[in-house]
Amino acid sequence: MTIRPAQKNDVPEILELIKGLAEYEKEPHEVKNTVEGLTHDLFEANYCEAIVAEAENRIVGFALYYTSYSTWKGPCIYLEDLYVLPEMRNHRVGSKLFDAVVNIANERKVARMDWQVLDWNDIAIEFYERKGAFIDKNWYNVRLFFRENELK
Repeated sequence: MTIRPAQKNDVPEILELIKGLAEYEKEPHEVKNTVEGLTHDLFEANYCEAIVAEAENRIVGFALYYTSYSTWKGPCIYLEDLYVLPEMRNHRVGSKLFDAVVNIANERKVARMDWQVLDWNDIAIEFYERKGAFIDKNWYNVRLFFRENELK
């Protein structure tokens, strides 16, 4: 297995993994992104970055992240998504992807790394706790939607 930066030709497979993640999170109808949109955001606008796990000539997992900012601490890394194909779980793919993002955060000397985990996802919660993460239950998620038909 290889962990490497995503390339433009990986985007269709990454989008399929994103759809797999949405299915796992019981929200498959929420994926509105497209190959063109994700390609633009990753490689043209540079809104975000991604790494992939590749095994047997296919992408079996990905992590997508971006630089965020804390007014108290300075630059941070926000891990938007980390997903591994079900058949590749328990092969340390998720651990290797997570560790790679942690290494990127350390190389960039950011103050911290943030992400979200669903409260019912005990497997992910236990994984992150084993990695030494602090799960803060004091903050609410707050969101505004701006794209057509997404205001909720």
